[in-house]
Amino acid sequence: MPFFLTDRDSTITERMDDPSCDTVKLFNTYKQFWWINRFLSKWDRIYKNEIRPILKNQNGTASLLDIGFGGGDIPIQLDRLAKKDGFKLQITAIEADKRSLDFADKLDTPSNIHFENILSTEILRQQKKFDLVISNHVIHHLDNETLQKICKEAEQLATQKVIFNDLKRSDWAYLFFFIFSKLLFWNSFVSEDGLISLKRSYTFKELSAIAPKGWTVKKLFPFRLVLSYDH
Repeated sequence: MPFFLTDRDSTITERMDDPSCDTVKLFNTYKQFWWINRFLSKWDRIYKNEIRPILKNQNGTASLLDIGFGGGDIPIQLDRLAKKDGFKLQITAIEADKRSLDFADKLDTPSNIHFENILSTEILRQQKKFDLVISNHVIHHLDNETLQKICKEAEQLATQKVIFNDLKRSDWAYLFFFIFSKLLFWNSFVSEDGLISLKRSYTFKELSAIAPKGWTVKKLFPFRLVLSYDH
């Protein structure tokens, strides 16, 4: 349990969520997400333990929906991991912020990854289904009501598994990020917004208390929480 960050602060907002924020800094933030997520978000471990077994059971193919793709790095990372194992993921990545799509459109993206500026609610209306539904760093943006809504939609969109990966609020995480982010990440919102994200994030106990029925919360080192649902 945090000592200094005792209470979740849902009143503060990240600079990159401001529609009028500096576009250069925003796109630099997206670029720097690649390094942060590669080393801290542990999608390589999640892929190995949660996604690869499904691919093995389905003759090496699966469909995946990424809700809130941000800089687009997670779909590309998962695609590379799957291809390394000789598997294929058909990935749809969606994002409410049009600026993310503007950034992702400039990426060198394989044809099996499709980026869209659309909400999960609309995907559900289209009656689409995916083997896997994932998100990265989305939960801490949500209030309880919206979290319940997104979880319900994800349950209906997924046929196998839902994996929502996010930060765990921690004094140590805040201290380490405060020190190293200012040294490593320049001309972006990474340092400032990262600290805000940690203040907005949940503890294991908090997220477990509001997790919908049938969902589980697990800790993932370092300073991660994974909210998941299995059909």
